[in-house]
Amino acid sequence: MTFARDLSQLKPPATQALGVLILSMADDEFVLGFSDSEWTGIAPILEEDVAMSSLAQDELGHAQALYGLLADLVHDGRTADTIAYDRPTSGYLHARLLDHPRGDWARAIARRFLYDTADALRLEALASSGYAPLADLVGKLRREERYHVMHASTWFERLATAEGEPRQRLLAALELLGPDAGSVLTPLPNERGLLDDAFLAEPFAALEARWREQLAHTFGRLDLPPLPPTREPGRARTSHGEAFTWLHGEFTAVRRLDPEATW
Repeated sequence: MTFARDLSQLKPPATQALGVLILSMADDEFVLGFSDSEWTGIAPILEEDVAMSSLAQDELGHAQALYGLLADLVHDGRTADTIAYDRPTSGYLHARLLDHPRGDWARAIARRFLYDTADALRLEALASSGYAPLADLVGKLRREERYHVMHASTWFERLATAEGEPRQRLLAALELLGPDAGSVLTPLPNERGLLDDAFLAEPFAALEARWREQLAHTFGRLDLPPLPPTREPGRARTSHGEAFTWLHGEFTAVRRLDPEATW
């Protein structure tokens, strides 16, 4: 079977399914990047001021590249900027895990660890995507994201093995974030089409099962409670709360002042 490799070969259903996939990934990176940028200047140590700023910059760069890829795909006159900034809160498709406010350092690390480990499997499943522009971009993203996983994993283990307050704060963060942890890998609309056209190597349900199995080993070794099932999986990317409403107001502030500004 021959799969579509460029825009000229894509039929409308395939374009729509790919668009939702790319938009969900871009929104994940965009929202996480802005959330983590809040740590600039207030991280626990100076090295983490630099590290979190760098991580946030990476995520925003990834988001820009994905929004640009989407703009080329849908070809409806929108640019990466208009897609990123000119939507109401209800128009974003990021995982609900990323809706939680910054909180303390343990919550930021727990959120990043849960997201980065899930995102690693998602990118792996897209590395040989039948849509060549996405496969090419994913290859570049994976080279940077592996360092994100290393950073989050190191801090996660450090907090989990610490005595007293650091571990207790991590446990509290996992209790809060746990029900939304699996939202990164919940199935997308028209996923069957993504699989049939070889744009996605595995169903998201299979990726989530593998992710949970990997985390079960880590959590067991660190004597952490297992993650609960994802709450309201059907609304995992469409149900956003007050924390995101506030963040949306922050990252669209300049856009509202000067709609002609660009990244």
